[in-house]
Amino acid sequence: MQFLFNRKGQHIANLINQQLHAPNGQGIGYFLENEGIFIDSNGYYLGEVVYENRLLFNTTSALKNSNFGGRAMHGSIGSYGNPGTYGNIGVSPHYQDIKMPWMKAKV
Repeated sequence: MQFLFNRKGQHIANLINQQLHAPNGQGIGYFLENEGIFIDSNGYYLGEVVYENRLLFNTTSALKNSNFGGRAMHGSIGSYGNPGTYGNIGVSPHYQDIKMPWMKAKV
């Protein structure tokens, strides 16, 4: 299990067995090992890990407009707790925070 954070160090996702889950346990995507990227449940590029534990959108990725085929999401895995914040890494010219609609919904 790996905690993943945005640029500001906010906990935004957990990686468990190649599956990406929101902090509340909701399934939100998959890791494609060969490509080294995450995709959402519709098969679209979601982002990639940068600086060991930051899940960010690479604006220059050749894969950002590709579709890898939709996949059914597995149910909730439950919460793995809150690791707190990890520290701000500032602005990087080619990386943005990913869109996180799951962070707006409180469960």
